[in-house]
Amino acid sequence: MKVCTKINEIRAILTQARTSGKSIGLVPTMGALHAGHASLIAASSARDDITVVSIFVNPTQFAPNEDLAKYPRTFEADKQLASAHGAQIIFYPDVAELYPDGEPTWVEVTGDITKVLCGKSRPIHFRGVTTVVSKLFNIIKPTRAYFGQKDAQQVQVLKKMVRDLMFDLELIVLPIIRESDGLALSSRNIYLSTSERAAALVLSTSLQLAQSAFSQGERNPEKILTLVLNNIATEKLATVDYVEIWQLPDLTCCTNPMQASNLLAVAVYFGKTRLIDNIILEA
Repeated sequence: MKVCTKINEIRAILTQARTSGKSIGLVPTMGALHAGHASLIAASSARDDITVVSIFVNPTQFAPNEDLAKYPRTFEADKQLASAHGAQIIFYPDVAELYPDGEPTWVEVTGDITKVLCGKSRPIHFRGVTTVVSKLFNIIKPTRAYFGQKDAQQVQVLKKMVRDLMFDLELIVLPIIRESDGLALSSRNIYLSTSERAAALVLSTSLQLAQSAFSQGERNPEKILTLVLNNIATEKLATVDYVEIWQLPDLTCCTNPMQASNLLAVAVYFGKTRLIDNIILEA
């Protein structure tokens, strides 16, 4: 396992690898790795000659009132997990390495795709995500980059960025990894108390109710949203940020009756911890 902290160091290694005809897989992360990240690393290891895991808690995607300072940082455990699932290189830069100037150049996807869902309550978030991911793409120059479906809006935003800026790579999206009881894996799950952890199961059960109704022929988005909201309301520790349905791929307004592919996404607070989850309803 090679750990690189400098851009010129990792560029030199990967330039030599590309010259030798090797493919490169990139798994961008903010650390605090779990089985969801492991599935991405394993997928890259199975397909690419070299797998790079980036670990960088990106300050530009956090608002001043969010959890940047307390975001879990577990580098030694992360290194072990990455190695165990086939990664050969960890890119572990500090903030000054990726943001050397006080006023960065931004890469921003505009339009409704970044203004709905998480973009509504976190208005600077996706600008930070697209900026740092574009930096990683330019540094690593991966053949493929791997992301999880749990961050569904982020996935759609990055797909648009890759398409619009003509990045020469393939963006791979893999399914949500869940605990045995249905809770979607997240680095923020460690913030939950025992009672909040139990309450958070209402997310997956609500989405399952929606999936069941859709599978049985329900195509009215308002009825599906009401079903989900009513189920979440049964959990007293849950405070809804949003429960919404948008049509894929560009998160445009959902039709009634629903057609094509639709993203049902939820964001809910349990105490101070905000969790997100989603399913795709395929008509």
